[in-house]
Amino acid sequence: MHSPSLPPRTRSFLLSTGIVCTFFSVVLLTLVAVRWSPLMALDTSVAEALHRSAVTEPGLVRVNRVLTDWVWDPWTMRILIAVAVVALWRHGARLLAAWVAAVSAFATLVQQGLKAALGRERPEWPDPVDSAHYAAFPSGHAMTAMVSCGLLLWLLRLYGSRSPWWWAAVALAVVSVVGVAVTRVYLGVHWPTDVLGGLLLGAAVVAFAVVGYGSVAGYAARRTAGGADAPL
Repeated sequence: MHSPSLPPRTRSFLLSTGIVCTFFSVVLLTLVAVRWSPLMALDTSVAEALHRSAVTEPGLVRVNRVLTDWVWDPWTMRILIAVAVVALWRHGARLLAAWVAAVSAFATLVQQGLKAALGRERPEWPDPVDSAHYAAFPSGHAMTAMVSCGLLLWLLRLYGSRSPWWWAAVALAVVSVVGVAVTRVYLGVHWPTDVLGGLLLGAAVVAFAVVGYGSVAGYAARRTAGGADAPL
């Protein structure tokens, strides 16, 4: 087992990433809340262009709906996290299992809390190709995909996954995160800023979660003779 402490450069990079993503997500949330005209105009123009394309491509719409409703659905992502948590727990990495479960639950609470607080309306079309519930900002699909894929990649790295499997997992995660963001706007159920906000918030949560676990696991390792709960 490796030390639970993160290398200083890695810790610094993750902290910087978390701070930057948090800053831009707060700026974006503020601009959305005050309905800053240039941003609203950009949102509208992109959403309208994609919707015009969607209504003429029913076959592509069906593909996007399968992807967003099944492959990249938030519950699919949460099931993957649940499988990872159970596997970690059964292999004795209980601190790590609890941490991953708590981070996933925290991300869900953050997105739902922001949706309720901001109450942004979703796009409305005379000829919709899909529908969705709850408020628009941030996109729950985008944020959940970012958090889930980020946590799963982190776990793979912790347990020694190397190329080519590592790079295949990275490629799959990137396709999933970008893909779910595109499908939500293409299907007309989110504004572009909704998915951007979800991605920024998700990245911030993952970055802070990894740093936080390094600190918590290091403290636990110093207090127990058994060492760290899981390798870092």
